Amino acid sequence: MGKYFKFKVILIIALVAFAFYKAWPPDQKINLGLDLQGGMFLVLRAQIESLPPAAQKDATDRIREIIVNRIDEFGVTEPSIQKQGKDRLIVQLPGVTNRDRALDLIKKTALLEFKMVATDKDIIDKALKAADGEGPMPEGYEVKTLGEGVNRERLVLESKPVLTGDMLVDAGVRFDSSGFNQPIVALEFNKKGAQKFAEITEKAVRDFRSDGIPRRLAIVLDGKLHSAPQIKERIPNGQAVIQGNFTIDEARDMAIVLRAGALPCPITIEEERTVGPTLGKDSINRSIKALLLGFVAVVVFMILYYLFPGLVSVFALLLNVVLIAGCLAMFHASLTLPGIAGIILTIGMAVDANVLIFERIREEFRTGKTVRASISSGYQRAFSTILDSNLTTLITALLLFIFGTGPIKGFAITLTIGIIMSMFTALFVTRVVFDYLTRDKKSISLKMFSMVKENININFISKRFFAYTLSLLLIATGMFVFVKKGAENYGIDFNGGTMEVVKFNTPVSLNDVRTTLNDAGIVDAQVSHIGEENENEVVIRTASDEVDKIGKSLTAFAGAGNFLVLQVDKVGPSVGAELRGKAIKAVLFALLGLCVYVWFRFEFKFGIAAIIALFHDVFITVGALALTGREINLPVVAAILTIVGYSLNDTIVIFDRIREDRKIMKKKPLTDIVNLSINQTLSRTVLTSLTTLFVVLSIFMFGGSAINDFAFTLLVGIISGTYSTIFIASPILIDWQKK
Repeated sequence: MGKYFKFKVILIIALVAFAFYKAWPPDQKINLGLDLQGGMFLVLRAQIESLPPAAQKDATDRIREIIVNRIDEFGVTEPSIQKQGKDRLIVQLPGVTNRDRALDLIKKTALLEFKMVATDKDIIDKALKAADGEGPMPEGYEVKTLGEGVNRERLVLESKPVLTGDMLVDAGVRFDSSGFNQPIVALEFNKKGAQKFAEITEKAVRDFRSDGIPRRLAIVLDGKLHSAPQIKERIPNGQAVIQGNFTIDEARDMAIVLRAGALPCPITIEEERTVGPTLGKDSINRSIKALLLGFVAVVVFMILYYLFPGLVSVFALLLNVVLIAGCLAMFHASLTLPGIAGIILTIGMAVDANVLIFERIREEFRTGKTVRASISSGYQRAFSTILDSNLTTLITALLLFIFGTGPIKGFAITLTIGIIMSMFTALFVTRVVFDYLTRDKKSISLKMFSMVKENININFISKRFFAYTLSLLLIATGMFVFVKKGAENYGIDFNGGTMEVVKFNTPVSLNDVRTTLNDAGIVDAQVSHIGEENENEVVIRTASDEVDKIGKSLTAFAGAGNFLVLQVDKVGPSVGAELRGKAIKAVLFALLGLCVYVWFRFEFKFGIAAIIALFHDVFITVGALALTGREINLPVVAAILTIVGYSLNDTIVIFDRIREDRKIMKKKPLTDIVNLSINQTLSRTVLTSLTTLFVVLSIFMFGGSAINDFAFTLLVGIISGTYSTIFIASPILIDWQKK
């Protein structure tokens, strides 16, 4: 054993203790993504093209600074505002519950203007007639409306402001002294602004004394007239107020945007993903349930099938979960809903390395070697296969991180951490445990159950033409439906549009909801139940940005407070096209990169066989999505890329055995070698597929509707990947050599 063994034990204990320290308590140490804790994800585009060329260079940076100041004042915990490209900003606001208020605060340009109200009767008459469509508007004037109902008043203003908000130094909420305690916004200008304000008010008082007509100063914010007080005296201190029928929140938000300053140009929201805290909490509960059930299923299976070695693998799995949690906490990575799915999937895939090792140990033990020698040889012979198969999945995770956004990056991070930790626990931790248990030539039981007979010899290659025909029929059927459906295959992530999930307090008729939306002018709305019908949750999809219309029409239909918006996803058409392009690139680069890797590690024909099998799995999965009416969105693309990595993982195990057998059986026909290699690895193929299916089925059945399509994609892909490894990839090696 010696000092190296003691060092390994100390290293394992130290790493686990450190991970536990970093991650405990998890509710405080691990950051939750917006889809779990609720919040907003926004992609903003600054319309810098409206600015002079000289001002465009740093406009986005100035906008970012202004939005940061506004968000800080709003009180959001740990917001993230990052610049992307020359005119885009990525804004993440965890925990935000008032969507409308947050959007108004962010989008408001906050252009504050002070304009004189016209007093010339002829100009006023002409301007009001022009506003009614009778004649041209007098040059240099505009008409604005102040107030509502009986207090509604139309005023004619001079177009050119006499003072703007760029000289403002402070804005705050006060209450008027009229006895109604109405919130007002108090303004304070800098020295230069105060001097100019004093000159404006002094001139207004002087003009009033000369002609007897009171002068009014209009206060306009972002083109809306808020108040137009009469100037009764010179104001030398540079202070003014904005009055209006404000709520306390409206007054506070107006003060926030005025203090932060005006945006140099308007901004548009190209992408929005809002998750209410109720949906986030429900997602957490469902995901934890799926995680526990999947974990228990794998644990029970490994112990029942591999007996004592299975207990060792379960110990490694427990450490694996602790180490993943520690890494998430240490790197301040956000745990997202797909990220939880990544951890669940990692549990299933982590067993793969243990299965490879245990099956190799079983083979070595059958040759008559001692327990200790079998364990040593089993680890050595399995290492190359485990390394190759996990590296391919790491390549996939890297592409997901590069091309993914939001929760997909979270999935890529947890998948990457999970793969690295599973390799560490499978290759290092379990080996240390076995070395300890077999120290001083002691022996342990290596009795294991076997699902596949020892000398099984199924002629898989002879069935390849039937398999080719079946695959072609399945692919042709799926692709026919996919092509026929066209754009309907894609969700709003790639087509653009709006999706809103609403929960009503009482049961509602889908026809009544459709009729209400249709009456509001939303004629293309698709309305359906989500989850169980008795949960009263409805999903509404439209091809355009109709969030405001949907909200107003549902309020008129159900009444304010009788429904809750759980989720809002809104994607502009340009962003949708961009996301679709990124997704296609990610899949193609994954296929090409993995093919090159297999070519490099094996031979050219192995690479060709692998990529044909991967295309097979992608086409089968996409066809299944089309046939079942499921939409392709970002999480589904993440699942497809995961399938690509998983399927190749499976294929490499057989290819590695073929390469090994060819060196031993040089004179044997390739057909016999390939057939033998498939049979030799059949137990591992079946076991790995089963354990991974356990956890994916757990996600599919108990993970909730938010991740159901993701789980379905993985489910189809795993079955297809296992099938293609045996009946597509391996037989192609035979036909390639023959032809």
